[in-house]
Amino acid sequence: MIISRTPFRVSFFGGGTDYPAWFGDNKGAVLATTINKYCYITCRYLPPFFKHKSRIIYSKMEHVHKVSEINHPAVREVLRFLKINEGVEIHHDGDLPARTGLGSSSAFTVGLLNALYALKGVMISKERLAKEAIHVEQEMCRENVGCQDQALAAYGGFNFIEFGGKSHLQVRKVTIPADKLEDLQGRLLLYFTGFSRNASEIAQHQINNIPRKQRELHAMYDMAFRALDILNEGDLDDFGKLMYESWKLKRGLSDKISTSHIDRIYETAMGAGAIGGKLLGAGGGGFILFFVPPSRQKNVKEKLKKLLLVPFHFENLGSQIIFYQPNGG
Repeated sequence: MIISRTPFRVSFFGGGTDYPAWFGDNKGAVLATTINKYCYITCRYLPPFFKHKSRIIYSKMEHVHKVSEINHPAVREVLRFLKINEGVEIHHDGDLPARTGLGSSSAFTVGLLNALYALKGVMISKERLAKEAIHVEQEMCRENVGCQDQALAAYGGFNFIEFGGKSHLQVRKVTIPADKLEDLQGRLLLYFTGFSRNASEIAQHQINNIPRKQRELHAMYDMAFRALDILNEGDLDDFGKLMYESWKLKRGLSDKISTSHIDRIYETAMGAGAIGGKLLGAGGGGFILFFVPPSRQKNVKEKLKKLLLVPFHFENLGSQIIFYQPNGG
């Protein structure tokens, strides 16, 4: 039995510049962190006592005889990629719902790769884990996904990631004093908007718009560097103001990113004292993050009391094998 634990992520700046359709001709950069909410993957070789050869359990349950019969794209393609032909049992559990803008799909793929490599007795590097997850999602599953989520899930921590050019997929740890990092974390409120959406469809719309959104994407790339400068030397409230600027730009990338419901939530939070905020992930629903000074948080929480507030902390470990008994002993 193997169990992997892989973190979800919160992306602050640069989202949209991590698509190959953009950084193939330009450069991309993302400032983001993983959080202490996780995807857990349990796997083992399935004993040959059942009518089926493999059992896959997530929001559905699949009993199959061949890998090609598996409906879950990531499970099917990871098993093909690793050339696993033995019968397996794979079980997924998550701390937060899927398709809500926290990189859960990539956390699943990264965690599954990590767990199945461990089942084969292989310890894989974080760099390889990220690159292989990107390959599986983009090339094998044909999903409309960028490259930040897989890197963040694999490496963990508060990172500045650059895409494209000679330094493609360069992951750098953000090194700021612990008290400043804690101060930043204390100004963030994470809310669930109450519904999820298909990120791939929204991402496809964004990708199709890339030729017409060059100015916005260049500005979002620059913002990632500006945010890094603020963390190093600036006033944290400027980080929140930049989140507001970034949100206005992101809304312009596609008419599918926001909705009237989300706009009302955003306006309510800003009116109650938030300095900035952003919808996480591709858009359309899911989680929304606000930057609120501690003195104004009581008021914001009161105004948004109908929404679910999700407490969280930054985490630094990335995808890990937390239980390892490969022979079931």
